Amino acid sequence: MKQIIGTGVALVTPFKEDLTIDVDALHRIVNYNVDGGIDYLVVLGTTGESVTLTKAEKQLVIDTVTIANAGRLPLVVGVGGNNTVAVIDELQNLDLTNFDAVLSVSPYYNRPTQEGIYQHFKAIAKVSAKPIILYNVPGRTGSNMLPETVIRLAELDNIVAIKEASGNMVQIQELIKGCPKDFHVISGDDFTALVTVLAGGSGVISVLGQGLPSEFSGMIRSGLERNVDEAYRQHYELQEGMGLIFEEGNPAGIKTIFEVLGIAGAAVRLPLIEASDSLKNNIADFVKPFKVFA
Repeated sequence: MKQIIGTGVALVTPFKEDLTIDVDALHRIVNYNVDGGIDYLVVLGTTGESVTLTKAEKQLVIDTVTIANAGRLPLVVGVGGNNTVAVIDELQNLDLTNFDAVLSVSPYYNRPTQEGIYQHFKAIAKVSAKPIILYNVPGRTGSNMLPETVIRLAELDNIVAIKEASGNMVQIQELIKGCPKDFHVISGDDFTALVTVLAGGSGVISVLGQGLPSEFSGMIRSGLERNVDEAYRQHYELQEGMGLIFEEGNPAGIKTIFEVLGIAGAAVRLPLIEASDSLKNNIADFVKPFKVFA
């Protein structure tokens, strides 16, 4: 599935001061990323604050991104949860016509066994009209989807990739080694993006990448082309930002970058709060040398 090779970005959902969705800002973000060389867009992921959006708001985000994108880049939509029946129901009732794949997070909070995780995704894969990208993020779910579970799931026809956000390079290497050659191992962390690519992975679903799309996608492209020295030069230029944007939680940091760039506001919905003034100043200092301002 070539549509998910390279740099994908987990889009934020920009809000106005009254915390309603800022449709105009979302249009600007999409265009900024298309122009910046991003390879595909991910809608309604964790970075998009999907857990605080109503069903109607989620549809507004989908419609806005679809219109703004105008078929220019592949689209992936987040549909996941810890209630298998509810996820299946959402997949069966959501219009996936304009999407190339579904990103689905491993069940959180109820912490199923590895067999439970396998059966959850097997059931989802049976009903999904689009290919499934697994999402392993132990820091949020409270459980780790182990390589042996992923390798089993990779044998199912409709499961084509994993967004791996364990941060464990040994685990990532086990996935790359053990999964079928046409199965995509995608970094779910900005810090591990380049090393995952150089180890044989297919790319990244990034947070920082949407704020600095040209620079981040350039790094991944260099890695995929095995231009290692250039790729690491680009990585070290971006490394400080990778840490800064997560210092007080996601997406407060990346939304600050959009505020600095004048593309969107920094507002987030409770229980998240905006970045502190000191962090905003540090992020602004990091961004300025990249000369990405209009």
